[in-house]
Formats: sequence, structure tokens, C-alpha cells
Amino acid sequence: MTLRLRRALFAMPSALLAVVIAWLAILTVSQGERTLLDWILCGLFVTVMTWESLVIVQIVLGFWSWGQGTSGLSALERRAREFAPVSTGLSRTAIVIPIFDEDVEAVFAGVAIMRRSLARLGASDDIDLHVLSDTVDPATAEAERRAAAAMQAVACGPKVVYRRRLDNAGRKAGNIAEFLERTRGVYDFMLVLDADSLMSGTAMRKLIRLMEENERVALIQTISYAANRMTLFARVQQFAVRLYAPLSLKGLAFWQGADGLYYGHNAIIRCAPFLEHARLPVLPGRPPLGGEILCHDVVEAALLRRAGWEVRVVQDLEDTWEEMPTNVVDLLGRERRWCQGNLQHIRVLPMIGLTAGSRTHIAMGILSYLVGPLWWAFVVLGACRALADADGLDMGVLAYGATERGPAAQALFWTCLATLLLPRSLNFCRALFGTAERSGFGGGLRLAASAVLEQVFSILLTPLLSLITARFTAQTFLGTVVPWDSQSRADRDVGWAEAFRVARGSLALGLFLLAAAVWTGGWYALLQVPVVLGLLCGTPLVVWSSRKSAGEAAFRRGLFLTPDETRPAVEIGELRADAPILPRLEAAE
Repeated sequence: MTLRLRRALFAMPSALLAVVIAWLAILTVSQGERTLLDWILCGLFVTVMTWESLVIVQIVLGFWSWGQGTSGLSALERRAREFAPVSTGLSRTAIVIPIFDEDVEAVFAGVAIMRRSLARLGASDDIDLHVLSDTVDPATAEAERRAAAAMQAVACGPKVVYRRRLDNAGRKAGNIAEFLERTRGVYDFMLVLDADSLMSGTAMRKLIRLMEENERVALIQTISYAANRMTLFARVQQFAVRLYAPLSLKGLAFWQGADGLYYGHNAIIRCAPFLEHARLPVLPGRPPLGGEILCHDVVEAALLRRAGWEVRVVQDLEDTWEEMPTNVVDLLGRERRWCQGNLQHIRVLPMIGLTAGSRTHIAMGILSYLVGPLWWAFVVLGACRALADADGLDMGVLAYGATERGPAAQALFWTCLATLLLPRSLNFCRALFGTAERSGFGGGLRLAASAVLEQVFSILLTPLLSLITARFTAQTFLGTVVPWDSQSRADRDVGWAEAFRVARGSLALGLFLLAAAVWTGGWYALLQVPVVLGLLCGTPLVVWSSRKSAGEAAFRRGLFLTPDETRPAVEIGELRADAPILPRLEAAE
């Protein structure tokens, strides 16, 4: 199947579904006398559901691709299965780990595990491991230096090189650019990891072999899954990503071809073309939309494609991991950076020479943050419409057609319901009916129970998260600049005061929507229940979900299990066993 046909199979059904929903919504609103507000609500509704159409068609394509088995794999994925994970002596690779005021012990524990994993495969003198520090805290920097020195004294696997920059220009992207300039011509490839990344030696070796065999490929991105955290929030998210991400990613792979995405970590890059073509421009205007690019990865991939190089995503490669924020507060800190970074790409989108695939990726990243404010505008204006209707009748599309009579309204309601439920249903079926997938989640009963509880958790937490993210979007357009702060990656409990500061803005809106629901009643009130509950219960949800004790209790009951827990790789087992690795390294020194 040609790439053009694949993209048509993505674009045309998405457009058709969006047109059907728009047509049904217009027919529904056209019944009776309508106000300008009704038509504004209709426009907002159609816009949001157009985005949902893109999401659902991509997941349907992913489900079809998954059903093809090994024939649904890319050529690179099939080839990777054939490699012996050993050195060929044909290239040199730098494993690059940029860090910024991180947990030193956690970073170097991962470094030690990856060194041992590579050493178990044989000679590794073709690989060097570079820890590139942008740390500004002197005490943390000294701890990094001591940990690196201790590790260098242990002869195991690749050589470890530590370097700290004093000028942090360009943030992470600038750190990597400085490394490439400094080592120009020394390495053929660099394997970029984050401070919380982990990858097996086998996965690294296979990536190197793929790059050696495919000379037109400049970047290969792997899919890394979150693991190794125990708060309830982290466990639910780790489970949800494992359950729901695969089909979306397969659907993405179905249409992107050589216009792959770069996620900024757990990817291997050909050094020369990256150095020559992926230099980030400084965007015109003042921050937050101008200045240095915050989310650099998708832009770097687009620049490589513009220069004629291929960017590929390999989903079938196992043993590549990362960690994730362990509570709502830390997740929102990351989301705020991502929001500004993606909205900056409004000024990247018109760049001359970008491929259609790259522009699509950039546009979808921008839209993913614009849809939230539009949905909240629909909800809030809908509540105003409900309160203004003294009889509580004739509510148009406010309840997705459920409050209207007639075939158009009924068709709209059931179409929207299918659009919203089908993605999770297909992902659940993939996990339930795939033997390996089902066992990885602890079996069918545990999978089903975890999926139901995750759905309840998601329904309650999503209104709060989406409302705050919508606020981030508005603040970006109003000129608020996101600072470059270090990320908190450890399990930590969020206190009531901190949680209230995060969630307090949702209380007034929750009460307003509650009033509209009580006043109106019927289907409208029923569909508002999860939104209202999520907004009013935001503070206790943030506190309770951050508790490690709650996550451990769920683990003991077999809930939210992932394949990394039911059949852990050697490296994951070592990470859990080697948490206090730094004292042993210092003793070795």
C-alpha cells in the first residue's frame, strides 16, 4: 500500500465523519427558532468533534494494523527482529544523557544499569556514554562529579564521560548542539536519553544496526513506556499508557511514513545531518511565542525531513523506558512547558520547505492545546444557555443531541457516543483478546477491573486537568513565559494546601455548572455529572492520587499491573534492586 493511499485512508474518513457530525448538528439546531448563542455553540461543538474524528480514525487504523500481525510491522521493525545484538565495528556511537538539577543517585543508577546491560553483550568499545550537565546548583553538580568519577573507576562496559556546562544557552537542545560541535567527526550516531530514561543493551545494539544498514535514515525514534513509579496516580497512568497508547501509535505509524516524530529522548540520531540541518531557528517576536524554541524535538525532525533525510519510528522494539510525573501537580508543571512549546510552533508552521507530514504533526500538536479551551467555551456557554432557558426545553446540541427529538438529534447522539467510546473499546479488545497482552496486564479479570477503575479515575480527573491546561493556553497567548525549572520525578505526596492551590480555580466553575444542571435537569444534567464531580472534588483527588500507600495497596490487589511488573526485563529488575547505588559507587572509588 502506497504512502499516498495510507494518508488518504486517514484523511478522508476523518473528514467524512466530521462532515456527518456537522451536518447532523446543523439539522438539530435548525429545528425551531434559534439565537446567535445556539449557532455559536453549534460551531464550537462541530470544531471539537472534528478533532475527535481525527483521533478515532487514527485509532481504528491502528486496530486494523494490529490485526495484521507481523505483516503490519514496518520494514525496520521486521529487520530489527533478525539482528544479533552485538558490535559490528562499523560505527561509533555516543549515548548522550542531558541532565539539569536531577536526582544524582537516580541518574547514575540508570547509567550503571545500561553499562552492565551493554557489557553482557560483549565488547562495547565502540560506545561512549556522555552525561551532559546543565546543573546550576553547586552541591548537586559536586555530587554529579563524584558519582561520575566513581563510575569511571569501575571497569564495566562503555567509558563514562561527564561534562558540565556553565553557559546553559538553548537548554537541552543547546546542550546537545554544544556536544555535537565539540565532538564533530568522532561519532557516527548519538543515542539521546533523558535523565529518567532506561534502555537495554539489546535495544541499543539493534538501533545501531538499523542505522548502519539504512543510510538515508537520520533518526529512529523508539516508543518508551513509563515504569517504576508507585503512587496511585503514576500507577494508573502507567497502566493507561500501556493499554491505550499502542493503537494510537500504530495508527500514527500507518500514515506518517518517513515523516516520523521525534520525542526528544530514547532515539538514535545520525550526527552529521543533525548537526548540519537541525539547528533550531530563533523565532521572531518576544517570548512566549517568539524567541528560543521550547519544544525542540518535532521541529528538529521537520528540519531533517526538509533536508531530505528520513525520520522513522520503531514501535516494536522492546526494553525502552522512561519515568513520568508521579502526581497531578508535577504533571501540570510538565504540561505547562509542553503547552507553550507547542503553541510556539504556530510560528514554525509557515516555514518554507517543510513536508506535508511534518506540517501535519506540527499542526496536530498545536490543535491538541487549542481544542481544550474551545471545549470549555462550549461547556460554559452551554450552561449560560441552560440557565437562560426558563423552561429547560429545546436544548439543541448542549447534551450532544440527547435533549432533542427527531431522527437528526438521535443520530447525532449515537454518533457522538460511538466516537467517544470506540477508542477505549478497541484498545481494551486488543489487550483482552491478545494472549501476550492479556497476560502482561495480569490476566483478563485484573485487566477488566483495572480498566473500569481507570475509566472512573479518568472521568473524574480529566475536567480538572483539561481546565488547567486550557488556562495555560490562555496565559501563553497573554504573554506568560514558562521558566526552565528542573523536573520532579520521584514519588512524593502532595499536601492539602498545595493541592488546593492547584484545584481552587475549578471550584467556582464547578458550582456554576452544578447550578445549571440542577436548573435544567434531564439529559443535560446527567451528562454534566462527571464534569461537576471532577471540578468539585479536584483537591481530594489530587491529594489521594499522589499517595504511594494507595498505589501500593492497588498493586497488592493486582490492579493497574503492566507488563513491566508481570514479566519485568532484567534492567527493570536491576533498577528496583539498585536504588541505593551511589553509596556503593563511592565505596568503589
